[in-house]
Amino acid sequence: MNKEKRGRLFERLRAANPAPTTELVYRTPFELLMAVILSAQATDKGVNKATAHLFAVADTPEKMLALGEEGLKAHIRTIGLFNSKAANIIKTCAILVAEHGGQVPRERNALEALPGVGRKTANVVLNTAFGEPTMAVDTHIFRVSNRTGLAPGKTPLAVERGLLRHVPKIFLKDAHHWLILHGRYVCLARKPRCPECPIADLCDYRDKTPPA
Repeated sequence: MNKEKRGRLFERLRAANPAPTTELVYRTPFELLMAVILSAQATDKGVNKATAHLFAVADTPEKMLALGEEGLKAHIRTIGLFNSKAANIIKTCAILVAEHGGQVPRERNALEALPGVGRKTANVVLNTAFGEPTMAVDTHIFRVSNRTGLAPGKTPLAVERGLLRHVPKIFLKDAHHWLILHGRYVCLARKPRCPECPIADLCDYRDKTPPA
């Protein structure tokens, strides 16, 4: 895919959704961080259902620590891997209080040093909470980037670097959300909805799903 096609692709995605954002429900950078940690191998809908009750009683690192690991588990039992996630969240909250004044840091290295926070989670927080032009490559973005030819790569990091290099700067802040939503609702893994796709004519995918 060449530079002109990439620009047109994002122009169309922007026209369809001028102000994209995460489907996780949050009010503060801390709530977003907690929600993203919980969202690993879980649906946003499932996470939102759990955090609606959790954040009502623990919306700061201090309150989360007061809740304790067992108290936290009671709120997130419906989420996959809740035992390990609860342990990581409590450890993360302790670090936030001890080292960051109870605030979520804006630096990548500090974020990635938190238990349960990898590069993808750090990118989501930097982009969504702080407006940084980062690219969190999940399974949807990885698939869309390779399938369309937007930024092919064999690993999530390779795709991330390709996107940061090729996505026009004017679109970079919101590109993460556009690509996730496109992969989640249009460019599906098993059967992409090519006849309904607004960028089908720009896409390099050879095995497009034919009209019904």
